[in-house]
Amino acid sequence: MGWLAGVLILFFGLLASIALHELGHFSFAKLFGVRTTQFMVGFGPTLWSRHKGETEYGVKWIPLGGYIRMIGMLPPRKGDAPGQVRQISTGPWQGLIESARGAALEEVRPGDENRVFYAKTWWQKLLIMFGGPAMNLLLAVLFFAVLLMGIGTQQPQPVIKEVSACMVRADQATAADTCPAGAPPTPAAQVKLLPGDEITRFDGKRIDSYSELQGMIRDSGGRTVPLTIERGGKTLALSVPITRNQMYDLKKTDKVVNVGFLGITPIQRLERQGPGAVASTMGDLTKHTAGALVRMPQKMVGIWNAAFGDAERDPNGPVGVVGVSRIGGDVAASDKLSSTEKISYFVMLLGSLNLAVALFNLVPLLPLDGGHMAGALLEGLKKFFARLFGRPDPGYVDVAKALPVTYVMAAVLVVMGGLLIYADLVNPIRFNG
Repeated sequence: MGWLAGVLILFFGLLASIALHELGHFSFAKLFGVRTTQFMVGFGPTLWSRHKGETEYGVKWIPLGGYIRMIGMLPPRKGDAPGQVRQISTGPWQGLIESARGAALEEVRPGDENRVFYAKTWWQKLLIMFGGPAMNLLLAVLFFAVLLMGIGTQQPQPVIKEVSACMVRADQATAADTCPAGAPPTPAAQVKLLPGDEITRFDGKRIDSYSELQGMIRDSGGRTVPLTIERGGKTLALSVPITRNQMYDLKKTDKVVNVGFLGITPIQRLERQGPGAVASTMGDLTKHTAGALVRMPQKMVGIWNAAFGDAERDPNGPVGVVGVSRIGGDVAASDKLSSTEKISYFVMLLGSLNLAVALFNLVPLLPLDGGHMAGALLEGLKKFFARLFGRPDPGYVDVAKALPVTYVMAAVLVVMGGLLIYADLVNPIRFNG
């Protein structure tokens, strides 16, 4: 039951995020007077719907996205009267474009001339299309603010949890408790530091955080440093010969550097953080997620190999709705996590997913929101230069001409989505916490 509850929490959390994404589009469309006939969560046949005013609100059977239907998304060919459709075809793609124009313009009723999407100013179209990703960005900030400022995160403290017995390179460390033959003792073991010791001063400087202590240790390689600790209510002064060891870089975690080494593991405590931590976390995650999107085609090769071969799933690779929901179930069913830790994982997952949805939709390719935003920006740029050089207003950008690319991109997205779902079913990413 716990596993199922976790699946449902993530599943309905994603559905709510999709609905709020569409609400972002819908709100700006209504604000600027665009007639919006549908507000749907999901695709395929309708599960439930209700009409209110001119809009049908509903839920579809396939919960893999959502949409709002605005009239006039595709404009008529320039020179045609509103609602006029000329059948001119010089090839299969041109015929497809004209058919799509005709289908879009059939929804335009008399009196809707100023309520069609294509007739709006470039900045209004930009805001309408940005409204969806903006809602996901706001949700991501909200979730991480709740996580960091409300719940808090585990932060290392300048209190010793474990003392390493011997020195081993970071890239050669194993889970074994025994030391390799000939491995020298760590500085912490040499001066007999113990679990529970609190380090209050290092090299004469007061220690207020573990990150501060860690940096000072790494900068002190090859020196004997005075160390003050609190142990059982007593203050002890020691001299520690800080040696050098091959350790992972704190910023580039795949890089090994030669730095000062003490040989301790700190305890972790739950600490609430400030708005600065939220901003920093969002910046780091945005950079990481954007990089992952750039590498998406390469990652999909790994997904294919995991789905149809013996390759293991990359825990940092793409994951679909099914996979995310399964991770939610694993988190809820875990007996290694406290209730607070489970809640933290759910909040973190929902925040990360909303950030990923926002950035993915900002990719400047149709049918994604970013493609429509690129068209609006191009329209604004063309109008600016027309005014600058005293030329006639160029009018709207005809996004219908990009339909061939749109259909190809849509097919690619469908294939990628189907492959992710299949991989999530036959070779899912497991949560092992």
